[in-house]
Amino acid sequence: MTTQEYIIQQLQRFLDARQISGIEIILEKPKEEKFGDFASTLALQLAKHLKKNPRQIAEELKAFIPVDERYISRIEIAGPGFVNFFASKTYLYTQLRKILEEKERFGQSAVGKGKTAQIEFVSANPTGPLTIGHGRGAVLGDTLARLLQAVGYKVTREYYFNNAGRQMRILGESVRLRYLELCGEKVEFPEDYYQGEYIIDIARTIFKEKGDALKSETDIAYFKDRAEQIIFTGIKNTIRRLGFEFDVFYNEKSLYDEGKIDEIIERLREKGLIAERDGAVWFLTSKLGFDQDRVIVKSSGEPTYRLPDIAYHVEKVKRGFDLIIDIFGADHIATYPDVLAAVKALGYDVDRIKVLIHQFVTLYEGEEKVKMSTRKANFVTLDELMDEVGVDVTRYFFLMRSMNSHLNFDLTLAKKQSEENPVFYIQYAHARICSILKLAETRKIDLNATADLALLQAPEEINLIKHLVHFPQVVESGALNYEPHRLVNYLYDLATYFHKFYTECRVIGDDLQLSRARLALIDAARLVLANGLGLLGITAPDHM
Repeated sequence: MTTQEYIIQQLQRFLDARQISGIEIILEKPKEEKFGDFASTLALQLAKHLKKNPRQIAEELKAFIPVDERYISRIEIAGPGFVNFFASKTYLYTQLRKILEEKERFGQSAVGKGKTAQIEFVSANPTGPLTIGHGRGAVLGDTLARLLQAVGYKVTREYYFNNAGRQMRILGESVRLRYLELCGEKVEFPEDYYQGEYIIDIARTIFKEKGDALKSETDIAYFKDRAEQIIFTGIKNTIRRLGFEFDVFYNEKSLYDEGKIDEIIERLREKGLIAERDGAVWFLTSKLGFDQDRVIVKSSGEPTYRLPDIAYHVEKVKRGFDLIIDIFGADHIATYPDVLAAVKALGYDVDRIKVLIHQFVTLYEGEEKVKMSTRKANFVTLDELMDEVGVDVTRYFFLMRSMNSHLNFDLTLAKKQSEENPVFYIQYAHARICSILKLAETRKIDLNATADLALLQAPEEINLIKHLVHFPQVVESGALNYEPHRLVNYLYDLATYFHKFYTECRVIGDDLQLSRARLALIDAARLVLANGLGLLGITAPDHM
Protein backbone atom coordinates (compact mmCIF):
# COMPACT_ATOMS: atom_id res chain seq x y z
CA MET A 1 0.00 0.00 0.00
CA THR A 2 1.25 3.49 -0.80
CA THR A 3 1.04 6.47 1.53
CA GLN A 4 -1.59 7.96 -0.76
CA GLU A 5 -3.70 4.79 -0.63
CA TYR A 6 -3.36 4.65 3.17
CA ILE A 7 -4.58 8.25 3.54
CA ILE A 8 -7.53 7.70 1.19
CA GLN A 9 -8.42 4.52 3.09
CA GLN A 10 -8.44 6.40 6.40
CA LEU A 11 -10.46 9.33 5.03
CA GLN A 12 -13.01 6.87 3.67
CA ARG A 13 -13.13 5.16 7.06
CA PHE A 14 -13.92 8.57 8.60
CA LEU A 15 -16.81 9.03 6.16
CA ASP A 16 -18.10 5.49 6.72
CA ALA A 17 -18.06 5.97 10.49
CA ARG A 18 -20.43 8.93 10.00
CA GLN A 19 -22.47 7.16 7.30
CA ILE A 20 -21.63 9.84 4.74
CA SER A 21 -21.67 8.87 1.06
CA GLY A 22 -21.32 10.63 -2.27
CA ILE A 23 -18.22 12.62 -1.27
CA GLU A 24 -15.25 12.44 -3.62
CA ILE A 25 -11.98 12.12 -1.74
CA ILE A 26 -9.32 14.29 -3.36
CA LEU A 27 -5.66 14.36 -2.41
CA GLU A 28 -3.44 17.09 -3.80
CA LYS A 29 0.28 17.59 -3.72
CA PRO A 30 0.94 20.94 -1.95
CA LYS A 31 2.99 23.46 -3.90
CA GLU A 32 5.17 24.20 -0.86
CA GLU A 33 7.10 21.46 0.96
CA LYS A 34 6.22 22.92 4.37
CA PHE A 35 2.62 21.83 3.79
CA GLY A 36 3.57 18.17 3.55
CA ASP A 37 3.33 15.59 0.79
CA PHE A 38 -0.45 15.31 0.49
CA ALA A 39 -3.27 17.71 1.34
CA SER A 40 -6.97 16.96 1.76
CA THR A 41 -9.87 19.41 1.51
CA LEU A 42 -12.33 16.92 2.99
CA ALA A 43 -12.97 19.07 6.06
CA LEU A 44 -14.00 21.97 3.81
CA GLN A 45 -16.18 19.67 1.73
CA LEU A 46 -17.98 18.38 4.84
CA ALA A 47 -18.59 21.78 6.50
CA LYS A 48 -22.06 22.28 5.05
CA HIS A 49 -23.00 18.64 5.45
CA LEU A 50 -21.97 18.43 9.12
CA LYS A 51 -22.88 22.07 9.89
CA LYS A 52 -19.53 22.60 11.58
CA ASN A 53 -16.55 24.88 11.19
CA PRO A 54 -14.05 23.26 8.75
CA ARG A 55 -11.21 23.68 11.27
CA GLN A 56 -13.21 21.71 13.82
CA ILE A 57 -13.81 18.91 11.30
CA ALA A 58 -10.09 18.98 10.42
CA GLU A 59 -9.25 18.48 14.10
CA GLU A 60 -11.62 15.51 14.22
CA LEU A 61 -9.95 14.04 11.13
CA LYS A 62 -6.52 14.49 12.67
CA ALA A 63 -7.61 12.75 15.86
CA PHE A 64 -9.33 9.95 13.93
CA ILE A 65 -6.49 8.95 11.58
CA PRO A 66 -3.68 6.91 13.18
CA VAL A 67 -0.14 8.12 12.53
CA ASP A 68 1.26 4.87 11.15
CA GLU A 69 5.01 5.18 10.65
CA ARG A 70 4.84 2.73 7.79
CA TYR A 71 3.09 5.47 5.79
CA ILE A 72 2.91 8.86 7.51
CA SER A 73 4.95 10.60 10.16
CA ARG A 74 2.56 13.40 11.12
CA ILE A 75 -0.66 15.25 10.29
CA GLU A 76 -1.04 19.03 10.42
CA ILE A 77 -3.89 21.45 9.89
CA ALA A 78 -3.44 24.62 7.87
CA GLY A 79 -5.51 27.58 6.75
CA PRO A 80 -9.30 27.31 6.92
CA GLY A 81 -9.23 23.52 7.28
CA PHE A 82 -6.70 21.86 5.02
CA VAL A 83 -5.41 18.57 6.42
CA ASN A 84 -1.77 18.01 5.47
CA PHE A 85 -0.04 14.63 5.60
CA PHE A 86 3.70 14.02 5.77
CA ALA A 87 5.11 10.77 4.36
CA SER A 88 7.31 8.89 6.82
CA LYS A 89 10.96 8.20 6.07
CA THR A 90 10.28 4.53 6.77
CA TYR A 91 7.82 4.54 3.89
CA LEU A 92 10.25 6.39 1.62
CA TYR A 93 13.09 3.93 2.30
CA THR A 94 10.74 0.98 1.71
CA GLN A 95 9.64 2.41 -1.63
CA LEU A 96 13.23 3.18 -2.62
CA ARG A 97 14.10 -0.45 -1.98
CA LYS A 98 11.08 -1.42 -4.10
CA ILE A 99 12.44 0.57 -7.07
CA LEU A 100 15.76 -1.23 -6.83
CA GLU A 101 14.01 -4.62 -6.66
CA GLU A 102 11.44 -4.08 -9.42
CA LYS A 103 13.88 -2.32 -11.78
CA GLU A 104 12.30 -2.09 -15.27
CA ARG A 105 8.90 -3.09 -13.84
CA PHE A 106 8.71 -0.13 -11.48
CA GLY A 107 5.93 2.19 -12.57
CA GLN A 108 3.79 -0.54 -14.10
CA SER A 109 0.42 -1.50 -12.65
CA ALA A 110 -2.50 -3.82 -13.31
CA VAL A 111 -5.30 -1.25 -13.18
CA GLY A 112 -6.16 -2.02 -16.82
CA LYS A 113 -5.41 -5.74 -16.72
CA GLY A 114 -7.80 -7.76 -18.87
CA LYS A 115 -9.01 -4.68 -20.74
CA THR A 116 -8.48 -3.82 -24.38
CA ALA A 117 -7.96 -0.42 -25.95
CA GLN A 118 -7.90 0.71 -29.56
CA ILE A 119 -6.20 3.99 -30.43
CA GLU A 120 -6.75 5.50 -33.85
CA PHE A 121 -4.29 8.23 -34.75
CA VAL A 122 -2.41 9.86 -37.63
CA SER A 123 -4.91 8.49 -40.22
CA ALA A 124 -3.60 10.76 -42.99
CA ASN A 125 -4.81 9.94 -46.50
CA PRO A 126 -1.91 8.86 -48.75
CA THR A 127 -1.66 12.12 -50.68
CA GLY A 128 1.72 13.25 -49.36
CA PRO A 129 4.39 12.69 -46.72
CA LEU A 130 3.64 13.15 -43.04
CA THR A 131 4.15 16.73 -41.89
CA ILE A 132 4.95 18.11 -38.44
CA GLY A 133 1.18 18.57 -37.99
CA HIS A 134 0.74 14.81 -38.31
CA GLY A 135 3.78 14.34 -36.08
CA ARG A 136 2.13 15.68 -32.96
CA GLY A 137 -0.77 13.25 -33.28
CA ALA A 138 1.62 10.39 -34.05
CA VAL A 139 3.75 10.93 -30.96
CA LEU A 140 0.74 11.56 -28.70
CA GLY A 141 -0.95 8.37 -29.92
CA ASP A 142 2.08 6.15 -29.53
CA THR A 143 2.98 7.55 -26.10
CA LEU A 144 -0.57 7.13 -24.84
CA ALA A 145 -0.49 3.54 -26.12
CA ARG A 146 2.73 2.94 -24.17
CA LEU A 147 1.20 4.41 -21.01
CA LEU A 148 -1.94 2.30 -21.30
CA GLN A 149 0.19 -0.80 -21.84
CA ALA A 150 2.16 0.10 -18.71
CA VAL A 151 -1.03 0.02 -16.64
CA GLY A 152 -2.16 -3.32 -18.06
CA TYR A 153 -4.21 -2.61 -21.19
CA LYS A 154 -3.81 -4.67 -24.35
CA VAL A 155 -3.53 -1.91 -26.97
CA THR A 156 -4.19 -1.88 -30.72
CA ARG A 157 -2.62 1.00 -32.66
CA GLU A 158 -4.78 1.68 -35.71
CA TYR A 159 -4.42 3.86 -38.82
CA TYR A 160 -7.61 4.67 -40.78
CA PHE A 161 -7.14 5.92 -44.33
CA ASN A 162 -9.02 6.70 -47.51
CA ASN A 163 -7.43 5.97 -50.86
CA ALA A 164 -10.46 6.98 -52.92
CA GLY A 165 -12.32 10.21 -53.59
CA ARG A 166 -11.45 13.65 -54.92
CA GLN A 167 -8.12 14.12 -53.12
CA MET A 168 -6.75 10.88 -54.59
CA ARG A 169 -7.98 11.81 -58.06
CA ILE A 170 -6.13 15.12 -57.79
CA LEU A 171 -3.04 13.22 -56.61
CA GLY A 172 -3.20 10.96 -59.67
CA GLU A 173 -3.67 13.91 -62.03
CA SER A 174 -0.81 15.82 -60.37
CA VAL A 175 1.59 12.91 -60.85
CA ARG A 176 0.41 12.31 -64.45
CA LEU A 177 1.06 15.94 -65.42
CA ARG A 178 4.52 15.93 -63.85
CA TYR A 179 5.22 12.68 -65.69
CA LEU A 180 4.19 14.28 -68.99
CA GLU A 181 6.62 17.13 -68.27
CA LEU A 182 9.39 14.56 -67.91
CA CYS A 183 8.30 13.13 -71.25
CA GLY A 184 8.94 16.56 -72.77
CA GLU A 185 5.31 17.64 -72.93
CA LYS A 186 4.30 21.19 -72.08
CA VAL A 187 1.46 21.11 -69.57
CA GLU A 188 -0.68 23.57 -67.71
CA PHE A 189 -0.42 22.66 -64.02
CA PRO A 190 -3.55 23.78 -62.08
CA GLU A 191 -2.97 25.81 -58.94
CA ASP A 192 -5.11 23.53 -56.76
CA TYR A 193 -3.08 20.40 -57.68
CA TYR A 194 -0.36 19.05 -55.39
CA GLN A 195 2.71 21.21 -55.88
CA GLY A 196 5.33 19.45 -53.80
CA GLU A 197 8.73 18.20 -54.88
CA TYR A 198 7.56 14.74 -53.77
CA ILE A 199 5.11 14.71 -56.71
CA ILE A 200 8.00 15.27 -59.12
CA ASP A 201 9.97 12.51 -57.35
CA ILE A 202 7.08 10.06 -57.83
CA ALA A 203 6.81 11.06 -61.49
CA ARG A 204 10.56 10.47 -61.88
CA THR A 205 10.19 6.98 -60.39
CA ILE A 206 7.40 6.15 -62.85
CA PHE A 207 9.41 7.59 -65.77
CA LYS A 208 12.41 5.51 -64.70
CA GLU A 209 10.22 2.38 -64.59
CA LYS A 210 8.12 2.99 -67.72
CA GLY A 211 9.98 5.50 -69.82
CA ASP A 212 7.52 7.45 -72.01
CA ALA A 213 5.25 4.44 -72.55
CA LEU A 214 2.43 6.06 -70.56
CA LYS A 215 2.48 9.49 -72.15
CA SER A 216 -0.71 8.79 -74.13
CA GLU A 217 -2.45 7.29 -71.08
CA THR A 218 -5.40 9.46 -70.03
CA ASP A 219 -6.64 7.13 -67.28
CA ILE A 220 -5.07 8.25 -63.99
CA ALA A 221 -5.52 4.86 -62.26
CA TYR A 222 -1.91 3.73 -62.66
CA PHE A 223 -0.52 7.12 -61.63
CA LYS A 224 -2.81 7.28 -58.60
CA ASP A 225 -2.11 3.71 -57.49
CA ARG A 226 1.66 3.98 -57.94
CA ALA A 227 1.71 7.32 -56.11
CA GLU A 228 -0.32 5.84 -53.25
CA GLN A 229 2.06 2.88 -53.01
CA ILE A 230 5.14 5.11 -52.89
CA ILE A 231 3.61 7.59 -50.43
CA PHE A 232 2.31 4.88 -48.12
CA THR A 233 5.71 3.18 -48.07
CA GLY A 234 7.18 6.54 -47.06
CA ILE A 235 4.54 7.05 -44.34
CA LYS A 236 5.24 3.61 -42.86
CA ASN A 237 8.99 4.24 -42.92
CA THR A 238 8.51 7.60 -41.18
CA ILE A 239 6.38 5.99 -38.48
CA ARG A 240 8.94 3.22 -38.02
CA ARG A 241 11.67 5.82 -37.71
CA LEU A 242 9.60 7.59 -35.05
CA GLY A 243 9.81 4.41 -32.98
CA PHE A 244 6.65 2.36 -33.47
CA GLU A 245 4.43 0.55 -35.96
CA PHE A 246 0.69 0.27 -36.43
CA ASP A 247 -1.06 -3.02 -35.70
CA VAL A 248 -3.92 -2.32 -38.13
CA PHE A 249 -4.32 -0.28 -41.30
CA TYR A 250 -8.07 0.10 -41.89
CA ASN A 251 -9.14 1.18 -45.37
CA GLU A 252 -12.24 3.36 -45.60
CA LYS A 253 -12.97 1.84 -49.04
CA SER A 254 -13.75 -1.50 -47.36
CA LEU A 255 -16.79 0.12 -45.73
CA TYR A 256 -18.19 0.77 -49.22
CA ASP A 257 -17.17 -2.60 -50.64
CA GLU A 258 -18.87 -4.46 -47.77
CA GLY A 259 -22.08 -2.41 -47.92
CA LYS A 260 -21.53 -0.82 -44.50
CA ILE A 261 -22.17 2.73 -45.82
CA ASP A 262 -25.57 1.88 -47.34
CA GLU A 263 -26.47 -0.02 -44.20
CA ILE A 264 -25.84 3.05 -42.01
CA ILE A 265 -28.06 5.25 -44.20
CA GLU A 266 -30.89 2.70 -44.11
CA ARG A 267 -30.69 2.22 -40.36
CA LEU A 268 -30.73 5.97 -39.76
CA ARG A 269 -33.65 6.24 -42.20
CA GLU A 270 -35.57 3.62 -40.19
CA LYS A 271 -35.13 5.81 -37.12
CA GLY A 272 -36.48 8.87 -38.94
CA LEU A 273 -33.08 10.56 -38.99
CA ILE A 274 -32.61 10.79 -42.78
CA ALA A 275 -34.15 13.26 -45.23
CA GLU A 276 -33.47 14.04 -48.87
CA ARG A 277 -33.42 17.70 -49.83
CA ASP A 278 -32.01 19.48 -52.87
CA GLY A 279 -30.63 16.20 -54.19
CA ALA A 280 -28.55 15.64 -51.04
CA VAL A 281 -28.96 13.20 -48.15
CA TRP A 282 -29.28 14.89 -44.76
CA PHE A 283 -28.66 13.49 -41.28
CA LEU A 284 -31.36 15.10 -39.10
CA THR A 285 -29.15 15.98 -36.17
CA SER A 286 -31.65 18.68 -35.16
CA LYS A 287 -33.81 15.82 -33.85
CA LEU A 288 -30.91 14.89 -31.56
CA GLY A 289 -30.54 18.34 -30.02
CA PHE A 290 -28.12 19.93 -32.49
CA ASP A 291 -28.64 23.40 -33.93
CA GLN A 292 -28.87 22.25 -37.56
CA ASP A 293 -28.98 19.18 -39.78
CA ARG A 294 -25.88 17.85 -41.58
CA VAL A 295 -25.35 16.75 -45.17
CA ILE A 296 -23.89 13.23 -45.28
CA VAL A 297 -24.19 12.66 -49.04
CA LYS A 298 -23.72 15.64 -51.36
CA SER A 299 -25.96 16.28 -54.37
CA SER A 300 -23.04 14.99 -56.49
CA GLY A 301 -23.47 11.60 -54.79
CA GLU A 302 -20.18 11.90 -52.89
CA PRO A 303 -20.41 11.23 -49.14
CA THR A 304 -19.09 13.79 -46.67
CA TYR A 305 -16.53 12.69 -44.07
CA ARG A 306 -19.24 12.10 -41.49
CA LEU A 307 -20.89 9.12 -43.19
CA PRO A 308 -17.91 6.73 -43.48
CA ASP A 309 -16.73 7.89 -40.05
CA ILE A 310 -20.08 6.81 -38.58
CA ALA A 311 -19.77 3.40 -40.23
CA TYR A 312 -16.15 3.05 -39.07
CA HIS A 313 -17.04 3.84 -35.46
CA VAL A 314 -19.89 1.35 -35.50
CA GLU A 315 -17.39 -1.27 -36.66
CA LYS A 316 -14.99 -0.24 -33.88
CA VAL A 317 -17.65 -0.73 -31.24
CA LYS A 318 -18.63 -4.09 -32.73
CA ARG A 319 -15.05 -5.28 -32.38
CA GLY A 320 -15.54 -5.26 -28.61
CA PHE A 321 -12.82 -2.93 -27.31
CA ASP A 322 -13.27 -1.76 -23.72
CA LEU A 323 -11.82 1.63 -24.64
CA ILE A 324 -11.78 3.36 -28.02
CA ILE A 325 -9.63 6.47 -28.39
CA ASP A 326 -9.65 8.83 -31.36
CA ILE A 327 -6.80 11.32 -31.59
CA PHE A 328 -7.71 14.11 -33.99
CA GLY A 329 -6.34 17.50 -34.95
CA ALA A 330 -8.32 20.62 -34.12
CA ASP A 331 -9.85 20.63 -37.63
CA HIS A 332 -12.06 17.70 -36.56
CA ILE A 333 -13.67 19.50 -33.65
CA ALA A 334 -16.90 20.26 -35.54
CA THR A 335 -17.48 16.79 -37.03
CA TYR A 336 -16.95 14.20 -34.31
CA PRO A 337 -20.01 15.17 -32.15
CA ASP A 338 -22.27 14.33 -35.14
CA VAL A 339 -20.49 10.99 -35.61
CA LEU A 340 -20.92 10.02 -31.95
CA ALA A 341 -24.56 11.17 -32.01
CA ALA A 342 -25.25 8.86 -34.95
CA VAL A 343 -23.49 5.91 -33.32
CA LYS A 344 -25.52 6.45 -30.15
CA ALA A 345 -28.78 6.84 -32.10
CA LEU A 346 -28.08 3.46 -33.71
CA GLY A 347 -28.07 1.90 -30.24
CA TYR A 348 -24.36 1.57 -29.53
CA ASP A 349 -22.51 2.46 -26.34
CA VAL A 350 -20.50 5.63 -26.99
CA ASP A 351 -19.31 5.96 -23.39
CA ARG A 352 -16.35 3.77 -24.24
CA ILE A 353 -15.32 6.18 -27.04
CA LYS A 354 -12.95 8.96 -26.00
CA VAL A 355 -12.15 11.68 -28.52
CA LEU A 356 -8.93 13.61 -27.90
CA ILE A 357 -8.33 16.80 -29.85
CA HIS A 358 -4.79 18.14 -30.13
CA GLN A 359 -4.16 21.71 -31.12
CA PHE A 360 -2.06 22.84 -34.05
CA VAL A 361 1.72 23.09 -34.23
CA THR A 362 3.50 26.25 -35.30
CA LEU A 363 7.16 25.93 -36.22
CA TYR A 364 9.50 28.79 -35.38
CA GLU A 365 13.09 29.35 -36.52
CA GLY A 366 14.27 31.95 -34.04
CA GLU A 367 11.46 34.51 -33.99
CA GLU A 368 10.42 33.76 -37.56
CA LYS A 369 7.32 31.65 -38.15
CA VAL A 370 7.70 28.90 -40.76
CA LYS A 371 4.65 28.85 -43.04
CA MET A 372 3.18 25.53 -44.11
CA SER A 373 0.65 24.36 -46.69
CA THR A 374 0.26 20.76 -47.92
CA ARG A 375 -0.98 21.69 -51.37
CA LYS A 376 1.58 24.46 -51.95
CA ALA A 377 4.26 22.14 -50.57
CA ASN A 378 5.97 24.76 -48.42
CA PHE A 379 5.50 22.42 -45.47
CA VAL A 380 8.11 20.77 -43.27
CA THR A 381 7.87 17.00 -43.34
CA LEU A 382 8.20 14.93 -40.22
CA ASP A 383 11.30 13.28 -41.72
CA GLU A 384 12.90 16.67 -42.33
CA LEU A 385 12.24 17.63 -38.73
CA MET A 386 13.81 14.38 -37.48
CA ASP A 387 16.78 14.96 -39.78
CA GLU A 388 17.21 18.40 -38.24
CA VAL A 389 16.79 17.69 -34.51
CA GLY A 390 16.70 13.90 -34.09
CA VAL A 391 13.96 11.49 -33.05
CA ASP A 392 14.32 12.02 -29.28
CA VAL A 393 13.98 15.80 -29.48
CA THR A 394 11.11 15.51 -31.96
CA ARG A 395 9.15 13.24 -29.65
CA TYR A 396 9.89 15.25 -26.52
CA PHE A 397 8.91 18.61 -27.99
CA PHE A 398 5.62 17.23 -29.30
CA LEU A 399 4.83 15.96 -25.78
CA MET A 400 6.02 18.84 -23.63
CA ARG A 401 2.70 20.73 -23.67
CA SER A 402 -0.84 19.56 -22.99
CA MET A 403 -2.49 18.45 -26.21
CA ASN A 404 -5.17 21.07 -25.49
CA SER A 405 -2.57 23.80 -25.90
CA HIS A 406 -1.31 25.22 -29.16
CA LEU A 407 2.31 24.13 -29.60
CA ASN A 408 5.02 26.54 -30.70
CA PHE A 409 7.88 24.27 -31.78
CA ASP A 410 11.07 26.23 -31.19
CA LEU A 411 13.47 24.84 -33.79
CA THR A 412 16.35 26.95 -32.49
CA LEU A 413 16.03 25.50 -28.97
CA ALA A 414 15.39 22.00 -30.34
CA LYS A 415 18.71 22.02 -32.20
CA LYS A 416 20.75 23.01 -29.12
CA GLN A 417 22.77 20.11 -27.77
CA SER A 418 23.11 21.54 -24.29
CA GLU A 419 21.24 21.56 -20.98
CA GLU A 420 19.14 24.45 -22.30
CA ASN A 421 17.37 21.84 -24.37
CA PRO A 422 14.98 20.10 -21.91
CA VAL A 423 15.35 16.61 -23.41
CA PHE A 424 19.15 16.82 -23.20
CA TYR A 425 18.78 18.10 -19.62
CA ILE A 426 16.91 14.91 -18.68
CA GLN A 427 19.15 12.59 -20.72
CA TYR A 428 22.25 14.20 -19.21
CA ALA A 429 21.00 13.29 -15.72
CA HIS A 430 20.76 9.65 -16.78
CA ALA A 431 24.17 9.70 -18.47
CA ARG A 432 25.80 11.33 -15.44
CA ILE A 433 24.40 8.66 -13.13
CA CYS A 434 25.73 5.93 -15.44
CA SER A 435 29.22 7.47 -15.34
CA ILE A 436 29.14 7.65 -11.51
CA LEU A 437 28.07 4.01 -11.27
CA LYS A 438 30.90 3.01 -13.62
CA LEU A 439 33.34 4.96 -11.43
CA ALA A 440 32.06 3.06 -8.39
CA GLU A 441 32.76 -0.21 -10.18
CA THR A 442 36.34 0.80 -10.96
CA ARG A 443 36.81 1.63 -7.27
CA LYS A 444 35.51 -1.85 -6.34
CA ILE A 445 32.50 -0.51 -4.44
CA ASP A 446 30.05 -3.40 -4.28
CA LEU A 447 26.79 -2.02 -5.69
CA ASN A 448 24.99 -5.28 -4.90
CA ALA A 449 25.56 -4.89 -1.19
CA THR A 450 22.47 -4.08 0.86
CA ALA A 451 22.89 -0.39 1.51
CA ASP A 452 21.69 1.24 4.72
CA LEU A 453 19.14 3.60 3.16
CA ALA A 454 18.40 5.18 6.56
CA LEU A 455 21.70 7.05 6.15
CA LEU A 456 19.96 9.19 3.52
CA GLN A 457 18.85 12.14 5.67
CA ALA A 458 19.87 15.30 3.80
CA PRO A 459 16.98 17.42 2.42
CA GLU A 460 18.24 16.90 -1.15
CA GLU A 461 18.26 13.13 -0.63
CA ILE A 462 14.77 13.04 0.88
CA ASN A 463 13.32 15.30 -1.81
CA LEU A 464 14.79 13.10 -4.52
CA ILE A 465 13.36 9.95 -2.92
CA LYS A 466 9.92 11.57 -2.56
CA HIS A 467 9.89 12.40 -6.23
CA LEU A 468 11.06 8.93 -7.26
CA VAL A 469 8.37 7.08 -5.33
CA HIS A 470 5.67 9.20 -6.98
CA PHE A 471 6.48 7.74 -10.43
CA PRO A 472 3.79 4.98 -10.54
CA GLN A 473 1.06 7.52 -9.75
CA VAL A 474 2.29 9.77 -12.56
CA VAL A 475 2.23 6.89 -15.05
CA GLU A 476 -1.24 5.84 -13.97
CA SER A 477 -2.69 9.35 -14.00
CA GLY A 478 -1.06 10.09 -17.36
CA ALA A 479 -2.60 6.94 -18.82
CA LEU A 480 -6.08 7.18 -17.31
CA ASN A 481 -6.43 10.93 -17.89
CA TYR A 482 -4.93 10.72 -21.40
CA GLU A 483 -2.28 13.30 -20.55
CA PRO A 484 1.23 12.16 -21.56
CA HIS A 485 2.66 15.61 -20.78
CA ARG A 486 2.35 14.81 -17.06
CA LEU A 487 5.20 12.31 -17.45
CA VAL A 488 7.28 14.85 -19.40
CA ASN A 489 6.93 17.39 -16.59
CA TYR A 490 7.67 14.73 -13.97
CA LEU A 491 10.92 13.65 -15.65
CA TYR A 492 12.12 17.22 -16.04
CA ASP A 493 11.49 17.81 -12.32
CA LEU A 494 13.23 14.53 -11.50
CA ALA A 495 16.32 15.64 -13.42
CA THR A 496 16.23 18.91 -11.47
CA TYR A 497 15.99 17.09 -8.11
CA PHE A 498 18.89 14.86 -9.14
CA HIS A 499 21.09 17.77 -10.25
CA LYS A 500 20.40 19.55 -6.93
CA PHE A 501 21.30 16.38 -5.03
CA TYR A 502 24.47 15.91 -7.08
CA THR A 503 25.54 19.52 -6.40
CA GLU A 504 25.03 19.29 -2.62
CA CYS A 505 25.87 15.66 -1.85
CA ARG A 506 29.13 13.96 -2.76
CA VAL A 507 28.12 10.51 -3.99
CA ILE A 508 31.43 8.67 -3.58
CA GLY A 509 33.23 9.91 -0.49
CA ASP A 510 35.27 8.70 2.46
CA ASP A 511 32.28 7.16 4.26
CA LEU A 512 31.82 3.83 2.45
CA GLN A 513 28.39 3.08 3.91
CA LEU A 514 27.04 6.51 3.00
CA SER A 515 28.55 6.16 -0.46
CA ARG A 516 26.72 2.85 -0.93
CA ALA A 517 23.45 4.41 0.19
CA ARG A 518 23.87 7.31 -2.21
CA LEU A 519 24.83 4.98 -5.04
CA ALA A 520 21.64 3.02 -4.37
CA LEU A 521 19.68 6.28 -4.51
CA ILE A 522 21.13 7.37 -7.84
CA ASP A 523 20.70 3.86 -9.24
CA ALA A 524 17.00 4.16 -8.39
CA ALA A 525 16.95 7.55 -10.12
CA ARG A 526 18.59 5.97 -13.17
CA LEU A 527 15.94 3.26 -13.29
CA VAL A 528 13.06 5.72 -13.06
CA LEU A 529 14.59 8.04 -15.66
CA ALA A 530 15.08 5.10 -18.03
CA ASN A 531 11.58 3.73 -17.41
CA GLY A 532 10.03 7.15 -17.90
CA LEU A 533 11.99 7.97 -21.05
CA GLY A 534 11.10 4.54 -22.41
CA LEU A 535 7.40 5.31 -22.00
CA LEU A 536 7.97 8.52 -23.97
CA GLY A 537 9.76 6.56 -26.69
CA ILE A 538 12.98 8.45 -25.95
CA THR A 539 16.42 6.88 -25.45
CA ALA A 540 18.23 6.92 -22.11
CA PRO A 541 21.92 7.30 -23.07
CA ASP A 542 24.69 6.08 -20.76
CA HIS A 543 27.05 8.78 -22.04
CA MET A 544 26.74 12.11 -23.84
